[in-house]
Amino acid sequence: MFDSAICPEPLQPQLQSLWCDWSEEAGPELAGEAKELLRDRALRLGLARSFIGSEFFYRQCRRQPQLLIDLLKSDDLGLPLASFDSDESLDFSLRQLRNRTIAEVIYRDFADQWDIPKACLRLSDLAELAINTALQWHHDQLAQRYGEPRDRLGRAQSMVVLGMGKLGARELNLSSDIDLIFAYPEPGHTDNEPCVENQKFFQRLGQRLIKSLDAVNADGFVFRVDMRLRPYGDSGPLVSHFAALEDYYQTQGREWERYAMVKARPVAGKSEVAAELMELLRPFTYRRYIDFSAIDALREMKALIQRQVRARGLTDNIKLGRGGIREVEFIAQAFQLIRGGREPALRERNLLKLLPLLESDGHVEPGVADELANCYLLLRRVEHALQAYKDQQTQALPQDQAERERLAFALGRDSWDQLYAELAGVRNVVEREFDTVIAPPEEIAEPRVAEEWQGLWGSCSEGGSEEVNLQTLENIGFSPAREALDLLQDLNDSSMVAALPAPSRARLDQFMPLLLAAASLQERPLLVLGRVLPLVRSILRRSAYLVLINENPPVLSQLVQLCSASPRIAEQLARHPILLDELLDSRRLLAPATAADIADEVRRELLRIDPEDLELQMEALRYFKQSQSLRIAAQEVSGALPLMQVSDSLTWLAEGILQQSLSLAWAQMVGKYGQPAGATAEDMHFAIVAYGKLGGLELSHGSDLDIVFVHDADPQSYTDGDNSIDNLRFYTRLAQRLIHILQTRTLSGPLYEVDTRLRPSGNSGLLVTSMTAFEKYQRESAWTWEHQALVRARPVAGSGPLCEDFQALRLRLLCEPRNEGKLREEVIAMRNKMRTHLDKSNDQNFDLKHGPGGIVDIEFLVQYAALAWAQTAPSIVRYTDNIRILESLNDAGLMPAKQVGHLIDAYKAYRSEGHRLALQHLPGTVSDDRFTAERKTVLTNWQQLLG
Repeated sequence: MFDSAICPEPLQPQLQSLWCDWSEEAGPELAGEAKELLRDRALRLGLARSFIGSEFFYRQCRRQPQLLIDLLKSDDLGLPLASFDSDESLDFSLRQLRNRTIAEVIYRDFADQWDIPKACLRLSDLAELAINTALQWHHDQLAQRYGEPRDRLGRAQSMVVLGMGKLGARELNLSSDIDLIFAYPEPGHTDNEPCVENQKFFQRLGQRLIKSLDAVNADGFVFRVDMRLRPYGDSGPLVSHFAALEDYYQTQGREWERYAMVKARPVAGKSEVAAELMELLRPFTYRRYIDFSAIDALREMKALIQRQVRARGLTDNIKLGRGGIREVEFIAQAFQLIRGGREPALRERNLLKLLPLLESDGHVEPGVADELANCYLLLRRVEHALQAYKDQQTQALPQDQAERERLAFALGRDSWDQLYAELAGVRNVVEREFDTVIAPPEEIAEPRVAEEWQGLWGSCSEGGSEEVNLQTLENIGFSPAREALDLLQDLNDSSMVAALPAPSRARLDQFMPLLLAAASLQERPLLVLGRVLPLVRSILRRSAYLVLINENPPVLSQLVQLCSASPRIAEQLARHPILLDELLDSRRLLAPATAADIADEVRRELLRIDPEDLELQMEALRYFKQSQSLRIAAQEVSGALPLMQVSDSLTWLAEGILQQSLSLAWAQMVGKYGQPAGATAEDMHFAIVAYGKLGGLELSHGSDLDIVFVHDADPQSYTDGDNSIDNLRFYTRLAQRLIHILQTRTLSGPLYEVDTRLRPSGNSGLLVTSMTAFEKYQRESAWTWEHQALVRARPVAGSGPLCEDFQALRLRLLCEPRNEGKLREEVIAMRNKMRTHLDKSNDQNFDLKHGPGGIVDIEFLVQYAALAWAQTAPSIVRYTDNIRILESLNDAGLMPAKQVGHLIDAYKAYRSEGHRLALQHLPGTVSDDRFTAERKTVLTNWQQLLG
């Protein structure tokens, strides 16, 4: 039956002997049934591999011959647990199920019926079933004796079991230990007499659970239990309450414990209680920022692994040896520790699910994820085969040639040489990627030029070195050198630096020479140094940011370039160092985003947050705005984004944030009052109308938002909640809540300053206006300047149908016939009034915005033309931005192309200079001899059009 087509000739005698022994044990009837089933060649091959590859499997089949029949006839035996009524029968049932499940996994693997992920999942399911069954049984037994454990409010308590390592990731292998941590919510007592403290109750519960799983008897064991990952290891309490765990990890948790906690998962206990525990542990495991401080601990682990390999002769250990399983896991978990705080998707525990995420987010090169996954699958399959032989925890490749050939056959290879060559190939791949991930920066970057600055930084406060240091600074371009040296001395001698712990001081000492070297390459080194040092001071106590820069040379290069170009960027980074994360990927930093990209990204950011946590949502919006603003500024100073697109991007950013802020405010109001009659989240019957720079798609850095709120709901109707209010009050409170979300100063500052004075009747008018009232006011009461403002008005968020209605109403209002003479007088009067109060021009300086021939003159020219001529050419008020309105005037034949071109050129020149000055934190004025041609052109056109 087992010919050479099934089994190599050297193994046939052994296989035949095993088959005969099983047949004798099984008896004629079962043996005959098996023989009939084994007519199927695939089943015959699977059985041959299993008999040869696993003594454990063979023993189980001899002990229970029916098991082999069941395996041959079925695709999956499941996890049926026999009933029990005592500790002894529980232990027997668990061990019986364990032995049968291990045997099935071995067979399905060798028969190519299950892949490694399914095999690991079945073993993990077995562990969870065993833990939950034993935990519930022993809890009930102890509760009968001592009563239920309760907290101070009388609520029943239950134990949560955290599965660590492979169990947490659902990746258990055939002979894995299970690493567990036990916890319970609060101290207290049981409710029987005599009572015991909760600590004592759960201590006994944990001991009984371990005994049921770990104790070895005639039937074997269920799982070896390892509790050394708990706080304080073997010297700590077996079980801790939540507050004690939180305190331990916050005050004493070490880097290797973070590494372990990455895979932690509740495997037993009430789900809501377990979720509370995981939320307590999350800040320890995952930092809020991209945490390159973990890299040092990871390198120490790497060195420890390599020392173990050498000292214990583990070169052929496929788990701990070079290119082994541990290194694949290490690659993935390194990214989790560093980036998981900012990228929740990377908190995935299962390695095979995590690897594609690393590639899709650009953390590993294209193709690496699949390559590593294939390597991992082969290594894990070989590991299973090694452990299947005698049900022993081993990862060492066999030295005996006969055992090597047996292993190769069980895994479907023609020879040991073939298998070993495959292993060598995958281990080379893993070793290469492992070294790439955690190689020190000096191994992967070009030689650093900062070494010449080590002595300068180290001696900057030593009087004897002052002359040499001043000369060095002068020679490199830090001029005046005295000022540069004073900056360095002030930092080095500061109390903040003196109080730094040794690791943080070492990071600063590594960073400062790098900074000096990078600044020396800029056009104005002293300027860069002065702008970056406030950032350095702000992150001294959070030196993980220094590690981020030290570990990523391109970040420092990007940092000095941006700070050189803009003090605004430097100040923003100093106030919010978390934004340094944005400099990690220069491709992403400098890649312009579309309106759809920005809207989708801000929506996804909020989807990651508990919808009930408004404070965290507001912080997320602020960080998103800051990070996007930084990107836009970086794109502007690098030339990746021209002026008009800078304004577009800032406008799209504001629109995306307004829409999401409105959604948050709506959800809060509806939760409190119910929905207005006929309204939904998709059609709120409410809209935000933008005026000014936002309306005209001309936002600049730091712009306020001029907005007006309109609704078209029945003001006499009410909301449908228990706490019902009329629609008008609902929409007023909705607008107030939205303004609160936008303007509240959190730790990250406000989102935007909001100005609502352009609404009908200004500050004395209603905060939210109905469309009917808005139209009535515009037709009967609005001043000319309010019609001018309407030229730049457009809806930017809220109800789609209402936005369309507003657009149509705006068009009708702007196209109303007007007396051109009266219009001209009122426009000129308003312009003169503004110039009197706002123009900062003088004999030396020209005010770009309000000076004669400046930006506002162009805007008034455009607005006058739009209001005067829209009745005959409606197309000229289709758009709200000045440039497209000017182009429309030309298209309509109302202005010659040359005139339009000159005005557009002047407008772009002014705004470009204004953006540059804003980035430099300089006032919007220039020398009076600047822009003389543009000013003359604008004034000439003003004279021609308005006289």
